[in-house]
Amino acid sequence: MSRIALFGAAGAIGQSIASAIRAQGQPYRVVGRNETSLRQAFGADPLAEIITWDPDSPASVEAAAHGIDTLIYLVGVHYTQFELHPELMRKTLTGAIRAGVKRILLIGTVYPYGLPQSSPIREDHPRQPHTFKGRMRKAQEDLLMQAHEEGHLRAAVLRLPDFYGPGVEASFLHGAIKAAAQGGTADLIGPLDRPHEFVFVPDVGPVVARLVSTPAAFGKVWHLAGAGVTTQKALVAEMERQTGRKLKKRVAGKTMLRLIGLFHPMMRELVEMHYLQTQPVIMDDTALQQLIGPIRKTPYGEGIRMALQAQGGRRS
Repeated sequence: MSRIALFGAAGAIGQSIASAIRAQGQPYRVVGRNETSLRQAFGADPLAEIITWDPDSPASVEAAAHGIDTLIYLVGVHYTQFELHPELMRKTLTGAIRAGVKRILLIGTVYPYGLPQSSPIREDHPRQPHTFKGRMRKAQEDLLMQAHEEGHLRAAVLRLPDFYGPGVEASFLHGAIKAAAQGGTADLIGPLDRPHEFVFVPDVGPVVARLVSTPAAFGKVWHLAGAGVTTQKALVAEMERQTGRKLKKRVAGKTMLRLIGLFHPMMRELVEMHYLQTQPVIMDDTALQQLIGPIRKTPYGEGIRMALQAQGGRRS
């Protein structure tokens, strides 16, 4: 019987975590809104138990979490509906506590920090979000950690930077990877020459699998940093080196995002988060490595190669 569940499992990070759990020979449960998506991602795995849920219903949450000890929370919302993050966390906690879930790990972001006051930042950096999305993510974390403090269950947060990898479409690098592999023009958000870090999605799963099996992880927040500080410019240059072709680029800054946002709501939503392009949050994950040991981080050149291959890329 599954004792670990991935809520919001169908995305790239959920599949990375599932792969790591599968490698340990453990059965696991995947929970999502869309059964078709879940079956496409996990239907061939005999260790995967597929369950659908309605995240708006605590009763549905309770049913989906029945018999589960550890819940890994990856539930996404549309980028224009971040007000749902704390609401869905509240309902999930209600149902999970009723179901007897013992532990929840939230896969989080850097949004709650707001503007960085140091670099790199550690887990004790002040959370002072100046954006709506940051406030919603902070409220989500606060609800979870309050449940921990009240003794309802044990909770932890793993914060990730931006990410990329094979088949990962929700990435700032996706447009460039696709254009480098298949041709066309890459849409990027600039400036491209500022320091940044990206985590390679297949690297996330093994870390999460180790983290949830470490009792000392709970009650705290952890960072998983990328494979070092780089720039979008450097990564585009690496794509060009590997494909042997110059990449056509269309780079939008904050002003351009505002203009495009007049017609495209998604672009409008990116404006308030543009500070992460000019004042990036670079993470220190020393504490995590001290807890679980050395972490395998795929070098950017290797990660770009695998991402290009997944898009059908060929060297010219």
